[in-house]
Amino acid sequence: MAISPPDESYIRDQTIRLIRADGGPTETICRGIAVEDPVSLEFNGIAYAVMMATPADLVDYVTGFALSEKLIETAADLEDVDIHHADNGWIVRTQLAHTRTETLLARVRTRVSESSCGLCGMENLEEVMRPLPKVVAHEAVSHNAIFRALDELAEHQPLHNATGAVHAAAFADTKGHILHAREDVGRHNALDKLIGCLARVGIPAGNGFIITSSRCSYEMVEKALLAGATTLVTISAPTSLAVSRAQDAGLTLIALARPDTAWLMGE
Repeated sequence: MAISPPDESYIRDQTIRLIRADGGPTETICRGIAVEDPVSLEFNGIAYAVMMATPADLVDYVTGFALSEKLIETAADLEDVDIHHADNGWIVRTQLAHTRTETLLARVRTRVSESSCGLCGMENLEEVMRPLPKVVAHEAVSHNAIFRALDELAEHQPLHNATGAVHAAAFADTKGHILHAREDVGRHNALDKLIGCLARVGIPAGNGFIITSSRCSYEMVEKALLAGATTLVTISAPTSLAVSRAQDAGLTLIALARPDTAWLMGE
């Protein structure tokens, strides 16, 4: 499969001066850099958060964000999404179903910080460490499928291939073929976009596995679990809390995944 070309809308040309460690002559070159813009998320007319993100796949993003924040239960709870390009960034205005109004208002009342990390609005340590959903019984993903998905991932990272500054989150079937992938300058954003994509097309996250190009922190584990994933594969190493929370919930966690080796955590 040929590597997809990047969408030039999310790349900006930048003139840079290349300096050399050996003291050789500097060189002026033009390089593409990833677009990072403020994205304001509004729900039912209420300003909820301003995120720094790549302004691509914003309908997927707001869907996944709302699911991760527990503002909605399914993609059908989003009745309308309007995207506006403002002078200083983007505004995503979303109308939630009336059945989600009280949940939204309660969440706004307790929200104490603006972040995409999954810990927004947590007021005490007990709430942060609340139990996560238990993973349903599932067959283990084959090692061949994992390495096949790792091999395919670069084909689904056009923005990263062009800029070197963008994270990816992808969904692969049980044979390791990547079906959907999303990119963003923020690792949480990339995963939210993928979660939103899967919800909108009606693919259960447990029907395959999620693979991300980023560090595996607790927040990434929580987002994957809330989305219904049974297996999470990450390119970088995990944190201790990510490992323990994944084990408590029964999530299969494979980290530091490389073309030739990977860590199967907790085995």
